[in-house]
Amino acid sequence: MTLAERFEAHRDHLRAVAYRMLGSATEAEDAVQEAWLRLGRSTPDDVANISNLAGWLTTVVARICLDMLRSRTSRREDPLSVVADRDDGMPADAELRLADQIGVAMLVVLEMLAPAERIAFVLHDMFDLPFEDIAPIVGRSPTAARQLASRARRRVHGASTVSDADRTRQHEVVGAFLAASRDGNFEALLAVLDPEVALHADPAAIAAAAMHPGAPGLAAELRGATAVAESFKGRAKAARQILVDGLAGAAWVQKGEARSVFRFTIAGGTITAIEVIMDPDRLAELDLVIDQNA
Repeated sequence: MTLAERFEAHRDHLRAVAYRMLGSATEAEDAVQEAWLRLGRSTPDDVANISNLAGWLTTVVARICLDMLRSRTSRREDPLSVVADRDDGMPADAELRLADQIGVAMLVVLEMLAPAERIAFVLHDMFDLPFEDIAPIVGRSPTAARQLASRARRRVHGASTVSDADRTRQHEVVGAFLAASRDGNFEALLAVLDPEVALHADPAAIAAAAMHPGAPGLAAELRGATAVAESFKGRAKAARQILVDGLAGAAWVQKGEARSVFRFTIAGGTITAIEVIMDPDRLAELDLVIDQNA
């Protein structure tokens, strides 16, 4: 079998990988073609030493896609497009089939991910590539690659299951909670807390709160609206609203970085759980969006 024939045997797989990463059939085809050119520039000895051609080509395509995503981000382009007519050699029905395989809605969600997150998520969650193989592609350790995929997975899940109206309502509930906390308004705190609300804090958050008089009174676990309201009444004055894994949350921010994060679970318009996170390793796993102008 010639090298071209061996490559063609993997073309459909490579196109599927590239399309999920890029969201554009045109760019996916460009990435696959670039992988073919790179393979063609390899020496016979280099090719002979490739024990797993499919894996090698997948890695090459992933690196090409990562470069394209980063370039796209710097130019602030939005390439997501499923069109009826094309002039690049790929039939329209071929692109539509690619879109159908993953779903246009999922492609829209994937567009929210940072380039490295998207690569890690697609390769692991959609194509079952181990993190040991993903790590060198994104230039991270296997553990960091796992965290990238985990953050992406939470963002994809959150964006897929929460409507804009729900996000707006969550934002309002968290804002009301923080305002009541700062004002020391016990009744207003009770109004946004579920009667059975549970608060959990990690050891780092508990230790830090004990050293700062203005911080909430934290414990490994507090249960009930009264206990949680007492803990926050007149406190959390430095906390500000942020997005945590795509959902409304809060944080103590210092020099533009979240030092302590409040993750809320909201149901029926009230807060049913609060998790306070300060452990650096756990913070690194969260996808945090902080408005630097807030």
